[in-house]
Amino acid sequence: MLFFCSQADLAGDEAYYWDWGRRPDWGYYSKPPLIGWLMGVVGRLTSDTDWGIRGTALILGTGTMAVLFVLTRALYDARTGFMAAALILLTPASAGLNLFLTIDAPLLLTWTTALLLFWFAAQKPTHWMRWIALSLVIGIGTLSKQMMLVFPLLMLAFAAVSQEDRALLKNPRMWIAIVIGALFLTPVLWWQQQHQWITLEHTAHHFDTKTLSAVKWLTRTLEWPGVQALVYSPVTWAALMMVMWLGMSRWKFMARRERYLLIFSAPALVIFTLLALRQRINPNWPAVFYLPAFVLVAAWFSGHLPFGKANTWKKWTLRVAAVFAVVLHLVVLVTFLTSLKGHKKLADLLGWKETGRQAGTFLDKVPRPANTFVMALGHRYSAAQMAFNMPQHPRTYRWEPSGHPVSQYEVWPGPEERVGDDALIFSYGALPAPVAECFEKTEPLGRVEVPLGDAPRVFEVFLGHRLKTWKKVGAQ
Repeated sequence: MLFFCSQADLAGDEAYYWDWGRRPDWGYYSKPPLIGWLMGVVGRLTSDTDWGIRGTALILGTGTMAVLFVLTRALYDARTGFMAAALILLTPASAGLNLFLTIDAPLLLTWTTALLLFWFAAQKPTHWMRWIALSLVIGIGTLSKQMMLVFPLLMLAFAAVSQEDRALLKNPRMWIAIVIGALFLTPVLWWQQQHQWITLEHTAHHFDTKTLSAVKWLTRTLEWPGVQALVYSPVTWAALMMVMWLGMSRWKFMARRERYLLIFSAPALVIFTLLALRQRINPNWPAVFYLPAFVLVAAWFSGHLPFGKANTWKKWTLRVAAVFAVVLHLVVLVTFLTSLKGHKKLADLLGWKETGRQAGTFLDKVPRPANTFVMALGHRYSAAQMAFNMPQHPRTYRWEPSGHPVSQYEVWPGPEERVGDDALIFSYGALPAPVAECFEKTEPLGRVEVPLGDAPRVFEVFLGHRLKTWKKVGAQ
């Protein structure tokens, strides 16, 4: 982690969520509010440093592993818990979880904690405090990512299919826990109503699809298992699929604890597989459903499941996963210590500190510093990275040529609130005419240029004098 953080800057999403954290709210353009709140707290505690953000990701990832160990130990034993944690730690997915602070880090922690607490509550269904604790974790999880809304549905599914737990459906404590968890969304829904349900509209676009040729359709469909195998290590992923297939096909012979883990993993992953037939699936979407599957694989390898050939699978899964983990670390090491560092695929993680430093020198020299705002044209990441990496940490604005909101920057008030002020504008290329026309005059100041291999990052810098007018995004 220390080596990676010394070489790579914040990812675009991390800088974007950090900017959310400077303006806490009950909701944001694409996500519930927890990641913004978390970034705000981390920023204030660590003086807006990248090590503070990356360190928080490591803490949350470690917490997830610790809770998973406790869950597995409660279901089986400590040896199996260690195996489950080791299997996850040896995956590229774990490396990403512990290096990048995105919405998945708090989601995985709250989901794993909810798995543990629901099992404890089901063990003692009259124990009020267990249900209350579960409700709070579910509520916090829903503030992290919409996927947490599936958890109560799986609780009900487990109660329905598990003969020993069917009485939970008549237990008011479980229903109260679900309601309390759902109540956490009340202010979020109010925020959505005030902003035309913008997050729902954004989320719906994830399920858009288009007609493809047979070859492109097959390529996209096969991308789903291919990427998952890379994310979770090939043989490990095969073991995950195998144990869920065997578990579901022998459902009648599975014990209560195996049924619990299967309900929270297999059905959702089947749905994602079917969904992959019609659209592209982001690799992180099904992450929470793999957690109980890892516990099942660990139980199989530890001799708790009657599936046979456990030793062969265990040997090759651990060997390949270990090799995969070593290769991944070597790739990172070689990439950042050689000319491969300049590859365009890494451009979004490099050079932003220097970009911000150069941009800050222009802001230091504007004639009206108290009446000058910063605008970064292009992708939302440009605005977010400028905000984080410029020494002044200015509030940044962006211009959206479509006239429709596509990021949080269009949800917040735009430059229309700065009429009469100057603007320091960073643009990839010439200043667009619709932007220039909004000022009394504009003048070029120079450029920000950071060498990044074959594709240097270049911003042309302009000073817009006295903003005359600005049309708010979405205004008629």
